[in-house]
Amino acid sequence: MTNSSRAPGLPGGETSMDSAGKGRWLGLAMLSVGVAMIIVDATIVNVAVPAIIAELKLDGTTAEWINTTYALVFAALLITLGRIGDMAGRRMLYLVGLGIFVAASMLAGIAGNGAMLILARLLQGVGGAMILPATQSILNTNFRGRDRAIAFGIWGSVIGGMAAIGPLLGGWLTTELSWRWAFFINLPIGILAILGTLKYIRESRDESAKRGLDLPGFVLVTLGLGGIVFALIEGRTYGWWAPEKALSILGITWPMDAAISIIPVTIAVALGALVVFYVIETRRKASGAAYLFDFDLWRVPTFRYGNLAGTIVSLGEFGLIFVLPLFLQAVLGLTAFQTGLVFLSLAVGAFFAAPAAAGIARRSGPRRVVTLGMALEAVGILWTTLLISADLNPVALAPALFVYGLGVGFATAQLTSVVLGDVPPQESGLASGANSTLRQVGSALGIAILGTILFTTLLSETKTNLAAVPGLPAVAQAGIAQAIDASAGQALTGFKADPANAAIIRPIEDAFVDAARAAGFGALAFVLLGLGLSFLLPASAGRGHGMGEGAAAAAPPAH
Repeated sequence: MTNSSRAPGLPGGETSMDSAGKGRWLGLAMLSVGVAMIIVDATIVNVAVPAIIAELKLDGTTAEWINTTYALVFAALLITLGRIGDMAGRRMLYLVGLGIFVAASMLAGIAGNGAMLILARLLQGVGGAMILPATQSILNTNFRGRDRAIAFGIWGSVIGGMAAIGPLLGGWLTTELSWRWAFFINLPIGILAILGTLKYIRESRDESAKRGLDLPGFVLVTLGLGGIVFALIEGRTYGWWAPEKALSILGITWPMDAAISIIPVTIAVALGALVVFYVIETRRKASGAAYLFDFDLWRVPTFRYGNLAGTIVSLGEFGLIFVLPLFLQAVLGLTAFQTGLVFLSLAVGAFFAAPAAAGIARRSGPRRVVTLGMALEAVGILWTTLLISADLNPVALAPALFVYGLGVGFATAQLTSVVLGDVPPQESGLASGANSTLRQVGSALGIAILGTILFTTLLSETKTNLAAVPGLPAVAQAGIAQAIDASAGQALTGFKADPANAAIIRPIEDAFVDAARAAGFGALAFVLLGLGLSFLLPASAGRGHGMGEGAAAAAPPAH
């Protein structure tokens, strides 16, 4: 690689590595390694959660935060850090992100309690929020025309496939070594990505990018999104309306004698922050100041409906992947590795679909690929949900999850192309960052909402079913239900180990079945809503308009 030179055809003073030669494809491989690491880490922990709960003695709420903290921080920082990369250097942002992610992974691996693990996941979210927009920007800078379509096809395949293969890898590591290796594995992967990036990727930045950071916007959007996710996860702990537990933060206590719980207050403050965010961002754009989000982009149909569809589908995608491993290990008694094997068919479907999506998109258009993907996801989720039972043979899930994986592969590989299809080139960076942010918001909210459905239904149905067990005292019923709730259902495994508990096993299993099905139908509802929104996309989305085949080549890098 030679030193920085202006790449032909790139607007606004972009600098990039030479667009010819094999070096950029090796660079793509290094970007793929980094993306694979952060995407796998979003799902690898799911099958390890039961083991983490058991060793660190966590409750269901803390277990939710282990996953949600990562997704939420990722989403909150994505646009801001992507903009910093455009100004200060995308390769630098990528390398710093890799370093932070690896360090945070080591911290997670040695965590001795839930608080330390959540902190490590927060730092992983910071690193991930640097890595993802940097890879998008570098790809947009270094590839144009047909090569750009191929590069983003590979990039999309990595995202779709790695999200699915994470549970298998996490299961093997947890079973054969320890759940801690689900984090330690990032050390060699991260080092490989760092060394390859230093060799094959040269620094680039947008010399014409507007300088300055939107600190008020960042604070408001973080407060808004964080507040909503906090309320969804903690609602059953502190009370959805009437207070059930006092909340103490930094010496400030929301008292039990308050008229209402902290949860509705938090939701009101969060929604208010998002409204103020809209007002401030609109005014900052009008005044020429730096801003995080351009709400005028919502006037573009492909951007509007594509993002709404993608965000809503994410609610179902990642929420289901959080719920299913808990059921498989608690009710069916699968090990973490066996749980990962169950998800292998999902990975196969995603790997198969993502590369094929490009060919179908060329013939029929990206919009139809996205719609097809969402339809297949809906079929896979419904099939999976209907199969859930206490007597389920896990092998029966394979075809259903394969169909689901096909849907994930088709939808993920082409959705970004559709969203950016009609966005003006000068807005592509901001639009891309917004697209990634909204998908991450969907992921965080999906885990929060479906996790809440799972745990609320599990507790309620466990109490109901135990009340019907002959001769079981009320005190014992309450204690068992509390143990199930506090362990996210994983206490069922311990109860099964004692033959004296035979009378309570089936009632708890049936409660878990009802809870998992309720979460599954919740995921289905989100995906069906996203599917409906996909039909509102223009048929020509992503086929030569704005950021389509022609314009995409000359577009500035995405955040």
